[in-house]
Amino acid sequence: MRIIVPMAGMGKRMRPHTLTVPKPLIPIAGKPIVQRLVEDIAKVCSSKVEEIAFVIGRFGTETENSLIAIAESLGAKGSIHYQDEALGTAHAILCAKSVLKGKVIVAFADTLFKADFTLDENNDGTIWVQKIDNPNAFGVVKINENNIITDFVEKPQTFVSDLAIIGIYYFKDGDYLNKELQYLLDHNLMEKGEYQLTNALENMKQKGTLFVPGKISEWLDCGNKDATVYTNQRILEFNKNNSLVSDSVQLKNSTIIPPCFVDENVFLENTTIGPYISIGKNCTVKNSTIKNSIIQNNTQIKDSEISNSMIGNYVQYKGKSDDLSIGDYTTIN
Repeated sequence: MRIIVPMAGMGKRMRPHTLTVPKPLIPIAGKPIVQRLVEDIAKVCSSKVEEIAFVIGRFGTETENSLIAIAESLGAKGSIHYQDEALGTAHAILCAKSVLKGKVIVAFADTLFKADFTLDENNDGTIWVQKIDNPNAFGVVKINENNIITDFVEKPQTFVSDLAIIGIYYFKDGDYLNKELQYLLDHNLMEKGEYQLTNALENMKQKGTLFVPGKISEWLDCGNKDATVYTNQRILEFNKNNSLVSDSVQLKNSTIIPPCFVDENVFLENTTIGPYISIGKNCTVKNSTIKNSIIQNNTQIKDSEISNSMIGNYVQYKGKSDDLSIGDYTTIN
């Protein structure tokens, strides 16, 4: 099995946090989004993941090394591929053309999921879907009585299905997918100025490929600050029976209300944190109350009341807010 992770986007809805790091490397409960994504995919695969291909922009050597390390942590080869122009989902996948062979999963790196199924790799293809209340903002699928996908509908304005496509796809034949994607580019078949994966899926379906839905139990979005904070909460809830507090944490007249993730060398004084807090390495928090927030590494907070917030690396903050979004290397007193 090979996994392709297109993640070359700028992540503008997550600024200022994506000004210094790609969105998929933002930590959720101590692990980058993309690491949690590929770990969750590996859990539902019945065969070993051999390679993980990351399709990125020119993010720099540090980012590339981090991605390679994520692949290697799963016992897989990591490879880097570049998408220098935003020409759509089909184009992004083709940027990792050399990986399109054999069994392939394509996973767009702004979503996490919780699933209780094992992928049936004998199917022609599987499209991960989630039942939602308001499907008109998403691409959806229709299925027949045999659980075969019959239609792909993009953002339906009248109800056709409540099964939303979450952005994760399995293909039994990567070479076949390669040919169908290349066909779009060779014939300049664009939609709204981009080459779309859904057009290739429709062509494959018309030629007899049988796609089935992979129904997940929960879909967690990381598209903006509020969604990411909520996803952090849910991941912590999933892991509430595991200790996510480092032994090196120092407490002085302070309380941690679980579930929380607290990384190494964190010092808390006259402070209450939690529930649903993630705090990175080397942070100091004094005289404060913090809940339902993500704080990254090397940050100092004092005399504060904070909730529903994301605070970056090397931040110094003093104040009160229930809706902070502070990027790296910021000082607010």
